[in-house]
Amino acid sequence: MAILDIDERLIDLMEQVEFDRSPLTDKKRFTQRCDIGIIEGGCCNEENVEVLQDFRRNCDVLVAIGQCAIMGGLPAMRNAIMHSDDPLRECLEEAYISGRYLRNATHNVPNDPALPLILDNVYSCAEVVEIDHQIPGCAPEGDFIYNTLTKLLAGKFRGFERETIRFD
Repeated sequence: MAILDIDERLIDLMEQVEFDRSPLTDKKRFTQRCDIGIIEGGCCNEENVEVLQDFRRNCDVLVAIGQCAIMGGLPAMRNAIMHSDDPLRECLEEAYISGRYLRNATHNVPNDPALPLILDNVYSCAEVVEIDHQIPGCAPEGDFIYNTLTKLLAGKFRGFERETIRFD
């Protein structure tokens, strides 16, 4: 969604690229090798891992955008439950069974086989596959994304200047 902050420059960018697997095209499989893959979000279930591995296999350059992709973001807060021997179970019970504001008449944790298996922790993309570039921020600024992507497309991206990576 942060990509939409590129605003009208997104039209210029789209004239330079061809989308393959994308929510914009709703394609679920790669149809060809891609020069650049862009991924958002961390890995909290097995489907996230499979998608990320598929991107790595099919993209020459893989770019992780945003703090969730880089560090796990808010979903990774569940990783901090260190006082439990089984933090995932504790999280699910709090979310579906014993939560203070919960209304779950069945008192069951969803476990349909169609649901992807939840991982023991939330992982950053770099913990799962090699990431070539990371664009930080929550959400990253549109200018930052646009400048990075246009430089990558032109073959002129050499990394971020130190003064551009700051959070104040």
